[in-house]
Amino acid sequence: MRPAKRVAVVACMDARLAPARILGFEQGDVHVIRNAGGVVTDAEVRSLAISQHLLGTEEIMLMQHTDCGMLKITDEVFAQRMEEFAGQRPEWDAHAFEDLEESVRASKRTIQGSPFIASRRVRGFVYDVDSGELREVT
Repeated sequence: MRPAKRVAVVACMDARLAPARILGFEQGDVHVIRNAGGVVTDAEVRSLAISQHLLGTEEIMLMQHTDCGMLKITDEVFAQRMEEFAGQRPEWDAHAFEDLEESVRASKRTIQGSPFIASRRVRGFVYDVDSGELREVT
């Protein structure tokens, strides 16, 4: 289904978040792509490209949040845990981060630098899970 507002949102999978509602949208207004941390990797670029080229979205919004689990671990520690569990390290990174705003900016740069994304209209936000405040990252 084409989203009514022609917007795609990349957000963290944290159960405390309802990204569309927090951003002021209704059901059917936006595509919501979720993952651990709400970071943009090749998988999200793939989904965003499909959202834009096949389903007509024209704007992208990024949403990360305070008290995120990806702030509490490092890629190295996670890789070690996976090695202990599975006997091997994953071929992918967890994409942990230390700075929320810089993580939002990095995801924005990934999108803007991708040759597969049609629109460069990208906005990024940090949501405070305690206060409910949503602030735009410039």
